Amino acid sequence: MRTVLDVVGVCFLAAVLLIVLFAFRRRWLSRDGGTFDCSLQLAEKDHGRGWALGLARYVGDDLQWFRVFSLAWWPKLVVNRRQLESVTTRRPMGNEPLVTYAGHVIVDAELRDRTVHFAMTEEALTGVLAWMESAPPSSQTYH
Repeated sequence: MRTVLDVVGVCFLAAVLLIVLFAFRRRWLSRDGGTFDCSLQLAEKDHGRGWALGLARYVGDDLQWFRVFSLAWWPKLVVNRRQLESVTTRRPMGNEPLVTYAGHVIVDAELRDRTVHFAMTEEALTGVLAWMESAPPSSQTYH
C-alpha cells in the first residue's frame, strides 16, 4: 500500500511542477508586454483541423508564436513583418470555433512563400495591423 501512495504522490508532485513550469514560462514570455492569445493552424487541413493553442508576442520586426502547452523557450514560428504581403480576416468555419479561443477571428496572413492562419481577438488583430503599419516606409511590401 505504501508504494501505491508513493507513486500517487510522485505523480501529483510532477503534475504540480508541470503546472508551475507552464505558468512561469508564460510569465517569462510576457515579461516585456506585447503578448496576446493566438492560435495557429500548424498544417494546411480542413477548417477546424491542425490548430494549436498558443500565444504570440512582438519583438522588434518579428511576431513570435509559442505553443501554450510546451516547455520550449524558443518560438515555434517567427514572422518578420517584411515577409507580410497581405492580411485578410474571416469568421471561424466548420469546427474552428471548437478548437480556437471563443470570440476569435481567423487571420489569413499571406507571406512571400506561404499562407499562415492565425486565430486572435479583434483587439489583437488591431494591434497586429498597427504593428504592420509601423514598419519603416522603405520596408512595407504588403498591399
